[in-house]
Amino acid sequence: APGDLVTYHDSRGIFLFPAPLCSGPNNCPLVSFADRRIMRPDDANIVGNIHGGTILKMIEEAGCIIGTRHCNTQSGDRCVAALARVERTDFLYPMFIGEVAHVSAEISYTSKHSVEVQVTVLSENILTGAKKVTNKATLWYVPFSLQNVDKITEVPPIEYSNPEQEELGKKRYEAQKLERMETKERNGEVIAAVSVPEPYTVGFSQSSLIHLIGPSDCTLHGFVHGGVTMKLMDEVAGIVAARHCKTNIVTASVDAINFHRKIKKGCVITVSGRMTFTSNKSMEIEVFVDADPLVEAEKGKYRAVTAFFTYISLDKENKSLPVPPLKVCLEGEEEQKRFEEGKARYLQSKAKRLAEKEQNQ
Repeated sequence: APGDLVTYHDSRGIFLFPAPLCSGPNNCPLVSFADRRIMRPDDANIVGNIHGGTILKMIEEAGCIIGTRHCNTQSGDRCVAALARVERTDFLYPMFIGEVAHVSAEISYTSKHSVEVQVTVLSENILTGAKKVTNKATLWYVPFSLQNVDKITEVPPIEYSNPEQEELGKKRYEAQKLERMETKERNGEVIAAVSVPEPYTVGFSQSSLIHLIGPSDCTLHGFVHGGVTMKLMDEVAGIVAARHCKTNIVTASVDAINFHRKIKKGCVITVSGRMTFTSNKSMEIEVFVDADPLVEAEKGKYRAVTAFFTYISLDKENKSLPVPPLKVCLEGEEEQKRFEEGKARYLQSKAKRLAEKEQNQ
């Protein structure tokens, strides 16, 4: 009943909120929802401003919850509300670490197959009690059946306080529908073909990842944890290996990882990986990390970490599979040089393993 406490569970824990006061026909379905949580360092940039993406994610979560709840109040297929459109969203005031974000959502219009949700975000300074509206957003959701993902289910109607409210909602619905159709026609559905390198070449599988070093990545001294860097390096190397083999791949070994220079909080790092050598059953991938200080831009970009990762390919029974040979560009002297150097490391490592095996027998 309105005024009662509602228990809400998610990955962050258990929360209690007042029951929504708004309702649709016959006091059902409920058409409002509220959530709140404190902002933490993981949610913010290096100076404490909450990332816009963090707020947008909370807005969409609230819209999805209320939209899905509303559409499942009728009998028939169970469904989930999928985001179809977000209207312009302005960030009116910044939010900071330690403040509480209050997210409230309300269904403002329903058509036969869509739901309009209005979401408001407030920031609360828990020391002073001051609150500010930071965001207002309008989102449109379409309910898809869980039994048939291609089926759009019908949306239960809501009650409006007056005919004008319903008429305004209908105008917004028609306007967004028209704009979506125009955008679809303008952009087209066919993406122009982009020339890609030949399969099994260095260029075909090479990959990179860009990451902003935030507070949660760093030690108390403001430098990135080595483990954070190594995890990102392994992710990139794994992508390179998977692109080359198109199979299940696992890390077999990592050569010495050289940390040439420290990476400070606030740097943007680019983790890049490229295939250097393949044997019959292994792949060597060179990974390097370049750091670009945002705040101290005058220092320029620099190479911070380098390493070689070795991967193997596995079948469904976790047995080793042959690796497609790397096609080295005959015109590329650097590629050929890296391949020969990788081959030398492979033979050296193989000889070392055989020597250790004989010694242990």
